[in-house]
Amino acid sequence: MGETEDRTGEVLIVGAGPAGLAMARALKARRLPYHQVERHTGVGGIWDIDAPGTPMYEAAHFISSKTLSGFGGFPMPDDFPDYPSHRQVLSYLQDFADAYGLTEVIDFGVAVESLTKRDDGRWVAQFSDGRVAAYADVVCCSGLQWLPNLPETPGDFSGEIMHSNAYRDIDQLAGKRVLVVGGGNSGCDIAVDASRVAATARLSLRRGYWFIPKHIFGMPSDVFAETGPQLPMRIQQTVFEKMLTVLYGSPEKLGLPKPDHRLFETHPVLNSTLFHALQHGDLRARPAIRTTAGNTVTFSDGSSEDFDLIIYATGYLHSVPYAQQYFGSAQHPDELYLTSFSRRHVGMFALGFIETNSGAYVHLDALAQMIAAHLWDRDHRPSSYAEFRRLITTDRTDLLGGIKIDGSPRHKDYVDAHAFTKHRQSVSKQMGWRTLEGAPQRKANA
Repeated sequence: MGETEDRTGEVLIVGAGPAGLAMARALKARRLPYHQVERHTGVGGIWDIDAPGTPMYEAAHFISSKTLSGFGGFPMPDDFPDYPSHRQVLSYLQDFADAYGLTEVIDFGVAVESLTKRDDGRWVAQFSDGRVAAYADVVCCSGLQWLPNLPETPGDFSGEIMHSNAYRDIDQLAGKRVLVVGGGNSGCDIAVDASRVAATARLSLRRGYWFIPKHIFGMPSDVFAETGPQLPMRIQQTVFEKMLTVLYGSPEKLGLPKPDHRLFETHPVLNSTLFHALQHGDLRARPAIRTTAGNTVTFSDGSSEDFDLIIYATGYLHSVPYAQQYFGSAQHPDELYLTSFSRRHVGMFALGFIETNSGAYVHLDALAQMIAAHLWDRDHRPSSYAEFRRLITTDRTDLLGGIKIDGSPRHKDYVDAHAFTKHRQSVSKQMGWRTLEGAPQRKANA
């Protein structure tokens, strides 16, 4: 390890994806010095399909609408479709970074290999280029979709096995007998891709899910939900469950298992083409895998079928490999106050770790503003800084908004968007914080 450079006057931002860019803008607006590193050669994080380890694939689109997904003061372009493609999202992020003068100061091609907390509370970063530097504060903006959760395949399958993280386009599926395991957004997209080009396409689900169309009455689903009256959660669940049944019919008629939970109790799955593929027989549903032998997969209902390829769309582990000891285990992460403030480690923040039932960018932007305001308080309003430190360690407000959330590891720190926003805004008002975005030099895609 080389000589340690003293950069305690700067905030270290790890990553230049959506979270990292929101964080950089918030710090810059308050004239707080920062050092931002990005291991890839450009901004965008997972939205850059060429970035190492990205889970992006050609068919990927936003699952929240452009209307409710832009950063404050920098909406997505009017000529974007309701649900932008991954390439459009990347272009938006590039435009955002350029418009606020963020790109030119990012340290590209540099990864953080390790973070270590010193006895004096400073954070020492070891970089991939051999540099070592100490910081008072670190914001980890490296996200959660980098370490695939790949379950063990029961039995002895002789075909190809991959995680959805390795999937890019339909050429990997063409002419093959494909089984996709998992009913999340990626799993449904890949299963629909397979229905178009594979010899056979099957979707294996161990449990039932609620599938939400991307448009309701011609409106993006999230816009439709926001324009109606805000009803109590139990009433919302009843109304929307009945609406989905009217729109789609009974999922059991298409071979899908009946949902084993109420609507909104798991992360929403938005897909308008899955039912189309099932209704036309291009895709068929199967239950969970019981065992395998050679190319044969036997399912929990006793049926069997031969496959060349199994794709596990089974999510990701909460991993911060360069600083995992400060975030708990990948399966059982330590709690972060408001999903961003470490309760145990002063000066350690995480942005982009939020799991919620709405578009993420609005939350990332608001949380970045809170982190920046808190750091500004340290030098300018020390009593307010101390007050928020107290909240970080003591505030246990329920952020689920009456939802009985699923007990899977992914949902351990899940928050309801409305409850989360309401409490976040209340805390910001209590602290006297206001939003400072700075002025963009140009608009998106101008």
